[in-house]
Parts: sequence; structure tokens; C-alpha cells
Amino acid sequence: MPIYIALLRAVNVGGTGSLPMAELKAICEDLGFSDVKTYIQSGNVLFRANEAEKAVEERLDEAIGKKLGKRPGVMVRSRKELDGIVDDAPFPDAKPNFLLVYFLPEKAAGDALEKMVAPDGEEAKLAGREIYVHYPNGSGRSKLKLPALKPGTSRNLNTVRKLAEMAAAMEGKD
Repeated sequence: MPIYIALLRAVNVGGTGSLPMAELKAICEDLGFSDVKTYIQSGNVLFRANEAEKAVEERLDEAIGKKLGKRPGVMVRSRKELDGIVDDAPFPDAKPNFLLVYFLPEKAAGDALEKMVAPDGEEAKLAGREIYVHYPNGSGRSKLKLPALKPGTSRNLNTVRKLAEMAAAMEGKD
């Protein structure tokens, strides 16, 4: 059974609403997902499901939306995709906590980076359904403007690596 990693947008960080990870886990189990594990209080959940990625994404977003009163936006990736995202991370000299991976609901337009305004020297790289952004001074006070990031959710490279490790450990239990 495939292992999926779901990344919730704007949950527990002042966005859509607060969703304790125990409730997120229960929602996933109610949907029939198995081996459910959450990671940190920012909307990361790993599980097994016998459905296609898009079906899993839609069902989970709908179920969370019923709980919160509004769909948060859920980006689902496979274990293999997450490994590739880690392996292909650009900006090798960037501190991992200063390199954010923005997970998008669909592939960004080829010209997505053309509207970028990066006053603090931020750099970005488009990679399918992800955009990597290096914030040389950290993302907290950045004045970066990049409209293509709006529908997505971000995790720093340390978090993405940890999620990939957790998914690999789950796969090892097969």
C-alpha cells in the first residue's frame, strides 16, 4: 500500500484554523488511511492509502474542511516524490532552515518566477509542483513577493528531510 505525505496549508499558523494533530490523525483514520503518523504541530501527516494521490488529497481536504468550516488546502506527495525533492534541492550552500520548499497544488507556470521581487537577495528555483526559495537572511522578515507561492504551503529543508526519513522508516516495515 503506498505511503503518502500530506502537507496542510495554513493550519496552526494563523491561517485557516487550529487543528490538533490528534484530530488530524483521527480524521485520517476515519477516512480509512492506515499507519497514520503526524509530525510537529504544523500540519504534516504520513499514512498508507490504497487510492490514487489526487483522490487522497481531495478526500482529506474535504474532511478537514468539514471540521474547520473551510478547506485548508492539502498537498499530497508520495515517498518517492519527497525523496526526489530532498535530493534535488538547489542552493547547496544554503542553511537548511533558510531553504524553504513550497509545495503547490499543481505544476507552476513556466514563467512563475518572472514576477518575483527579492529585495533581500532571495533566490528561487522552479521544480514542477515545488518552488525552492533560499532566504539568505531567513524568511521571517523577508519582503519577498512571489505570487506563485500563494496557493502552496512551505516547509524548510530540515522538515522535508525528516518527513522523507519517516516515510522511509514506514516503508521499511513492509
